[in-house]
Amino acid sequence: MKLKLGLPKGSLEKATIELFRRAGFVITTTSRSYFPHVDDPEIECMLIRAQEMARYVEDGHLDCGITGHDWVQESEADVEVIADLVYAKASFAKVRWVLAVPDASPITSVRDLEGKLVATELVDSTRRWLADNGVTARVEFSWGATEAKLPELADAIVEVTETGSSLRANKLRIVDTMLESNTQLIANRAALADDGKRKKIEDIRMLLDGAIAALDMVGLKLNVRTSDLEKVLAVLPALHKPTISSLSDEGWHAVETILSEKTVREIIPRLKEAGAEGIVEYPLNKIVR
Repeated sequence: MKLKLGLPKGSLEKATIELFRRAGFVITTTSRSYFPHVDDPEIECMLIRAQEMARYVEDGHLDCGITGHDWVQESEADVEVIADLVYAKASFAKVRWVLAVPDASPITSVRDLEGKLVATELVDSTRRWLADNGVTARVEFSWGATEAKLPELADAIVEVTETGSSLRANKLRIVDTMLESNTQLIANRAALADDGKRKKIEDIRMLLDGAIAALDMVGLKLNVRTSDLEKVLAVLPALHKPTISSLSDEGWHAVETILSEKTVREIIPRLKEAGAEGIVEYPLNKIVR
């Protein structure tokens, strides 16, 4: 049994391969091949543009794939969403498809687009959104560099953004958010009816979820005298209660826990003040709950 897995070619490619590495899969790509090698004999990989992924999964050319919720919505593909994997090319957050106009534009709401020209890569979703708002406008497909089309070639754009910095750099103003999106693991319905493929897809989902959960977490372990144990525990926030075990030296304990990486630099000095010794911070690949 070989599971045919689609990986997104382009902006999400590097982040996706790194996520799979953290999940335990080593994927090797070359510049001339669309068929990466994966160190799992039960998986065959293919690089596909995220925009096309849902259609190929729906048709059964792929058993499952990684793409954005936005492109699933755009294609209206009949696929099963297995997991929401909230990461993007530059951050670990959702992206937004926003209506944007030049700073000097008189457009202040979606209803001001009546009779206007809108440029976007997400054509069908934009048309449906405009119709839902009772607006008739011309929607034109953009092949990229969409921000550059304003104001000479379009009245407004619907563009994807993570932080809004590119829009601001091009002197554009966000008017409204059309759609929030995140990366998803999607599957073909017939593949899910196959017990072997379903089990493999569920295993991949669990490992990817674990890798996502560990993205901003670290492990911390330390030694502490019994007399200082309560003071040290009072400093520690934890995913669950810390693991505490006795050391061979009487009167000492080992403490191990998981916490947010953002808090470590504040916590380690406080742990030292409370009596902790031998403090070790280590990275995590997965947290499987």
